[in-house]
Amino acid sequence: MLLNYPTSPHIMAARGPGDDSPRSLRYGVSVMLDIQRSHLAGVELIDSEAIVADLQALADKHAGRESELRIAVALRLKTAMMQARSRAEALLLKDRHGRRCAERLCRMQDEIIRILFEFAGNVLYPSQAPSEAERMTVVATGGYGRGLQAPGSDLDLLFLLPYKQTAWGETVAEALLYCLWDMGLKVGHATRSVPECIRQAKADMTIRTALLEARYLFGDRKLYDELATRFDKEVVQGTAPEFVAAKLAEREERHRRAGQSRYLVEPNVKDGKGGLRDLHTLFWIAKYVYRVREPEELIARGVFDRDEYKMFRRCEDFLWSVRCNMHFLTGRAEERLSFDIQREIAVRLGYTAHPGLRDVERFMKHYFLTAKHVGDLTAILCSGLEELQAKPAPVLSRVIARLRPALRPKMLTGTDDFVIDNNRINIARADVFRRDRINLIRLFHLAQKHNLAIHPEAMHAATRSLRLIDRNLREDKEANRLFLEILTSRNDPEIVLRRMNEAGVLGAFVHAFGRIVAMMQFNMYHHYTVDEHLVRCIGVLNEIERGENPEFGLANELIKTIQPQHHAVLCAALFLHDIAKGRVEDHSIVGARIARRLCPRLGLNAADTELVAWLVEVHLVMSTVAQSRDLSDRKTIENFAAVVQSLERLKLLTILTAADIRAVGPGVWNGWKAQLLRTLYYETEPVLTGGFSEVNRAQRVAMAQAELRAELKDWPPDTLNAYVERLYPAYWLKVDLPHQIAHASFVRATEASGKTLATSVGFDAGRGVTELTVFAPDHPWLLAIIAGACALGGANIVDAQIYTTTDGLALDTISLSREFEHDEDEARRAARIGDTIEKAVRGLIKLPDVVAKRAPPKGRLKAFAIEPEISINNQWSARYTVVEVTGLDRPGLLYELTTTLSKLNLNIASAHVATFGERVVDVFYVTDLTGAQIATPTRQAAIKRPLLALFTAPAGEAKPAKEAAG
Repeated sequence: MLLNYPTSPHIMAARGPGDDSPRSLRYGVSVMLDIQRSHLAGVELIDSEAIVADLQALADKHAGRESELRIAVALRLKTAMMQARSRAEALLLKDRHGRRCAERLCRMQDEIIRILFEFAGNVLYPSQAPSEAERMTVVATGGYGRGLQAPGSDLDLLFLLPYKQTAWGETVAEALLYCLWDMGLKVGHATRSVPECIRQAKADMTIRTALLEARYLFGDRKLYDELATRFDKEVVQGTAPEFVAAKLAEREERHRRAGQSRYLVEPNVKDGKGGLRDLHTLFWIAKYVYRVREPEELIARGVFDRDEYKMFRRCEDFLWSVRCNMHFLTGRAEERLSFDIQREIAVRLGYTAHPGLRDVERFMKHYFLTAKHVGDLTAILCSGLEELQAKPAPVLSRVIARLRPALRPKMLTGTDDFVIDNNRINIARADVFRRDRINLIRLFHLAQKHNLAIHPEAMHAATRSLRLIDRNLREDKEANRLFLEILTSRNDPEIVLRRMNEAGVLGAFVHAFGRIVAMMQFNMYHHYTVDEHLVRCIGVLNEIERGENPEFGLANELIKTIQPQHHAVLCAALFLHDIAKGRVEDHSIVGARIARRLCPRLGLNAADTELVAWLVEVHLVMSTVAQSRDLSDRKTIENFAAVVQSLERLKLLTILTAADIRAVGPGVWNGWKAQLLRTLYYETEPVLTGGFSEVNRAQRVAMAQAELRAELKDWPPDTLNAYVERLYPAYWLKVDLPHQIAHASFVRATEASGKTLATSVGFDAGRGVTELTVFAPDHPWLLAIIAGACALGGANIVDAQIYTTTDGLALDTISLSREFEHDEDEARRAARIGDTIEKAVRGLIKLPDVVAKRAPPKGRLKAFAIEPEISINNQWSARYTVVEVTGLDRPGLLYELTTTLSKLNLNIASAHVATFGERVVDVFYVTDLTGAQIATPTRQAAIKRPLLALFTAPAGEAKPAKEAAG
């Protein structure tokens, strides 16, 4: 039997009967265009005639052996599909046109499914005299119905029947589906009659949305037309408010799951805020409400102007380029633009490095700007929907009006330019910004002052008026006064600043801020873009001022004691501290220069301007000292006090540091860092006040001990006193109360069981780490042994707190990166690592041998490159030489560092381990075997060489320390 694969009847079927109605004609023309594109795409990616001929040959070869034939057909079509995808990838790399690639892939899929449908219906299961019930239409729905496919996208098919399923229809559909599954495709499918489709679309919003995108593929065209007509009349008409509300609620829930900010540095391209799904939602709503089939039709409806429509197309094309490249690169339906692939995607898209910005950072800036534009387009559409209710005549307008109660706008008190429209501020006339350019700032000032949301129409008008923000407006005293009031307001300044940023006003008014809008830093430490981080810093400061969050502790106390005029100084410093990111020169230095230019414009006097500039220049110092220096070393405190110089500066820098760390991202700020800042503050305060301290060191130790005693009331007094006396003052100053309680219980239980060596497991949900506490006899190699055991277990150490007792025992808490999502799984892993540590301490495991054999590290760190740096100096301590190691982190690195230092005959007095994303900063306080500092340049150089070799050689393959040193 010949395989019947006619072309012209297929196009004829697209016209179909009943196309004389306006709706049928509109759908018919669209389908004809789709089919013409389909054949064009087939020419680009697959040779349909060759495939048909091959299938006919297979049918002849395997005649009578249906199972073998189906396998052979699936294999031939899979080969064709893989070859077509390779061609599509090559074309994408050549033209970098994402939407075109998605169209090519979709039409290629159409061709393959159509060939398979013809083969199933005419060769496998021919119907000699088909009855009226044996009609079938194959319809693409959902994303596939949209006519755009990424390489890893699912296929959604609807087998449309006139009545109920027949044996012939069932076998054809099954043959089609099984072959597609055998080809490795993910296929969602449904078999329904037209009445069933209508009934389920009314009841289920997901099915309704899928049918909204329905696209005729092949089969009986009359069935499709009937579905289209009835769907429009029985489902869509009169239900626009219901659909819009459901889609917007669905969008909010999706954003909540994917991360509310569109500025997350590892965004979800499909479901994240500003991603493709937002564009789809936007068009679903437009299609449902305005009854359009193409976004371009929204121009005629007055929703988008020509530039905004071009923006829609640019956003769509860019996001499809990113998504298709991600699927091609990873070989799967990867939707998260993770660090692992960002740089490769940047290279595929043709981005290059510029001074101060790497290729990947320029690419990601483009991504976040696109995400912002998607948000702008959504706001424009929402504004258009609201405008519909104000227009007379169409019934649709009255339908949309039900979306919210109609409240007549009223003039805002004290201004003729703005009105209150349903509890939102809106412009009173179209020329509000042209008439008075200061209104571009005043809009946000009034919104903040009166606790009003900003109407989408006002945001849209502000964005369209950005060209009005010129040098004269930037230098205008009134405009700058209003902006400073916004920045320093205690009434949710974060929200208003974010709205200013989204409208583009913030970046236009403060040029330096405009340079860092949507700028990402390619590292694992910062969770947000630079502009989003700065805005969040202002929000955190506002939270500290309210004093409602106890996690800020010291900052909550200090904010009440600073001089009133320094509130504006803090706001300005937080707003500007990272504003020079992406420049060749140190961003702290350049940021200070920007502050000296901008602050007088905002109205700050010379003294306050200089204070802001100083805070910007040193904004990283306190965090660095607190996390990577020995705070019990007098020299550390004296050096830090020399930088700070006054108690007021110390207070301001402490508050700024807390807000900066907290705004980096979830889990970055924690009780340990808060305790370190508190310790550094109280250690430095007496130096700055000439010996006077509000709370001196002995009192703080006593207070910490008293807090623990209050929590351990069930302990016998003698036992509790003995335990408290065993710990040095540094422990009480640096460890927070929850950890003190956990340590006390752990030590008591260990000693009650007669042990001197034990480990315990805990979790820090805020930081997303596993904490492994080790209680063991102290000796010089203990830290190296713990680090080696962790490396053996494949665990990465991100923090370490190391303390000793007065009777020669060590109490060390090691923070490890989590491997498992569920605590019970992670607990089992940590217990195995703890068991390894105990065996290693007892000498039952020869760590150098087993660690050397471990598999090379894998994972996300391979995406980063950091130039290693070794710093050795004797200025940070009077007794010790301080060795600071900075480089790319990896599992086992701490073991290699401590082992190397020990082999170099150095005593490690204390170690301070800190990890900032992929970058490790480990600081060791060391002496030689005689207890002296390392003073000679040759000896310091001999230390640096083997430490650097750990980074330049493959993991575990660095030369032995003595060989490298010699």
